[in-house]
Amino acid sequence: MIKILCTVALSVASFYCAQNFPASAIPENLKKNADAVIRKDLTTIRINKIDDIKYQLYTVKTVLNKDGDSDAQVYIPYQKGNSISDVKVNIYDESGKKIKSYSKSDFGDFANNNQGTFYSDNRVMALSYTPTQYPYTVEFSYQIDDENTVFLPDFTPFATTKVSLEEAQMKIINKSGIELKSKIYPSPYNYTAVTENENAGEKTYTYKNVPAIDDAFLLPQPVKILPKVSFSLTKFNLEGKQGTLKDWKDFGTWYYKNILEPVFVSTPAIKAEVASLNLQGTTEEKVKKIYQYMQSKTRYIFVALGIGGWQPMLPDEVQKKGYGDCKGLSTYMKTLLDEAGIPSYYCKINSGSSPVSFDKDFPKMGGNHIILMIPTEKGNIWLENTSQQIAFNHLSYSTTDRNVLVVKKDGIEVIDTPSYLAEQSKEKQILTVKINEDNSILGEGNFSYTGLQYDNNLILATLSPKERTEAVKNMLDVLHFEKIELKNFLNDKDNAVAKYDLDFKANNYSKNAGSSMIFRAVPIYSDNVYKKEDSRELPFELRQSFEDEYEINFTLPQNYKVDELPENVLLNSEFGTYKLNFVKSGEGVKVSRTMRINKGLYPKEKYNDYINFRKKTINIDNSKILISKI
Repeated sequence: MIKILCTVALSVASFYCAQNFPASAIPENLKKNADAVIRKDLTTIRINKIDDIKYQLYTVKTVLNKDGDSDAQVYIPYQKGNSISDVKVNIYDESGKKIKSYSKSDFGDFANNNQGTFYSDNRVMALSYTPTQYPYTVEFSYQIDDENTVFLPDFTPFATTKVSLEEAQMKIINKSGIELKSKIYPSPYNYTAVTENENAGEKTYTYKNVPAIDDAFLLPQPVKILPKVSFSLTKFNLEGKQGTLKDWKDFGTWYYKNILEPVFVSTPAIKAEVASLNLQGTTEEKVKKIYQYMQSKTRYIFVALGIGGWQPMLPDEVQKKGYGDCKGLSTYMKTLLDEAGIPSYYCKINSGSSPVSFDKDFPKMGGNHIILMIPTEKGNIWLENTSQQIAFNHLSYSTTDRNVLVVKKDGIEVIDTPSYLAEQSKEKQILTVKINEDNSILGEGNFSYTGLQYDNNLILATLSPKERTEAVKNMLDVLHFEKIELKNFLNDKDNAVAKYDLDFKANNYSKNAGSSMIFRAVPIYSDNVYKKEDSRELPFELRQSFEDEYEINFTLPQNYKVDELPENVLLNSEFGTYKLNFVKSGEGVKVSRTMRINKGLYPKEKYNDYINFRKKTINIDNSKILISKI
């Protein structure tokens, strides 16, 4: 079985059929911050031999309110060839009285295409149930047999916020004679712990009474808070391909030979494509030309076919059809590079907004995305092959600052992707602003974004000019725009820079005070609301380092002079720095503002210090300049 995608549990369901589950029996501490409570989550995994594994799953979830409906969805992800049996679903009301029962025949069967899948061997059986009252409880059990033994699921209490747990248990019965490796990763914050017991060759792991994680501001992903247990067989089967997984070298050699080598195949048409590009110059220049050619003729569509959904499409198919997923597009790009005599490597990575890395000391099948790495004398070139818009040799925030599995013929090498410094992720803003006597302003602005701030603005490349203007208007809603026009948008794909110019008129910017006017020193700034938490329970994560550099040149109305400027400010903090300077310039004022934020995972005790820092920066952004009639 490729993945266990829902939080389910395994046990013999008949043992529990006499139970009921009144919501009143839930301990009060498990209701706190919870939309749903997992009452039972029992999983039994029986490994019979290298190509025979059975999963029994039993789960009971009580949904406390409408927001918890998604946590109790009833579905069974599977692959063609899996055997699914003993499917039972019971629905209980608040008192624990059974109000509805379902069996396998009540499930629909669909392509598992939540990622926009075009071709897939992945399927999902799903039950449609519309609740009529809250709380309600869903009891769900089934058994699934599989020949693929490489995908042993991790054991965690739960995967999302707003869910608590009464009891979860995973039992592994290994009758295969193959060594089963396991590793416990404790909670770095002692949020809860797993107990481990072994008896007569059976290993049992248990969690009990785990409170919900509140969906707090700047919360790290639950995977960084909760404990987990990982499992891996030293010998495994994947769609009839058997291999060893004692270390990354073993696994990488098998992966290359069985998954990748059969599809690393060129064709005369691909050879002709590369020849037509007339490649010249340095390795970097050649790679860039090939990459931007590939971007221009392909698009992303998820494909889950071939050896458990892990084998890429053939390059010839991608070349002919003009589409592929991360596996197929990366393999096509690698084949183009091979034809140009440029070595490159297929890399597996955990893609996501918060970095998650592979354990160098515990090899197992994993990863959810593929990128390419090209070694050069000047350093590695990294290619994201699924986007038509992203710049050459630029990885986005979803793939930076973590490690990857570089799959080579002689094994897997674990190396790190780039990590952008704050000055490499910069917003540069140059504004010329004319103050008018009617309290409006006329402005012209030049904006540029690099690094991770380039990623945040890359969506503009996919929009029409009108849509771009509207999008930026919504982003800069601290101003009361009467008119706004975004011009000269440029996605510089050679240097990973997004640029545009902005012309605007905004009303009610200044206020009259007798014969004087006062106005904000920083026209465009973040007006986020930052609230203290005196009872913060968990750490907070600043996921990106970045730097904002603003230059604002104010022009005053005729016959006005500067009466009062705020003092220059410099704030230093472990979370970053902030600087605001004022200079009289001819008939106007020049304001320079720089703010830098340092990414990191910070302890809960420092949360209010960070909030105070950000509140100070917003207050200073609101500093007022006073001008008066001459």
